[in-house]
Amino acid sequence: MSNQEPGGCRGTVSAAPLDAGQAVELAAVFKALGDPVRLRLLSMIASREGGEVCVCELTPAFDLAQPTISHHLKLLRQAGLVDCERRGTWVYYWALPATLDRLAGFLRTSVTT
Repeated sequence: MSNQEPGGCRGTVSAAPLDAGQAVELAAVFKALGDPVRLRLLSMIASREGGEVCVCELTPAFDLAQPTISHHLKLLRQAGLVDCERRGTWVYYWALPATLDRLAGFLRTSVTT
């Protein structure tokens, strides 16, 4: 028996849809990731062995001024994707697994429903 109703509509949903608050939070994450520089920065941070990376190692990978990189990192922080800590002159960044897991879970659910 098919789970489709007459007219081709699916009759069941396999996962709960986002509520308004979840949609706002997730939209902020997607907005932060909507820029190629920020997407690359997150990828560089998240893939780093040891879990953290100094901003001094991120900046040379881009043809952008350091303040521009800092601005992009600030937006990633505000979206809850990364966090940081100042150690002397340098700032170290790491990805926040809970946000990445939530994003991955949403994408998995969206693709399979």
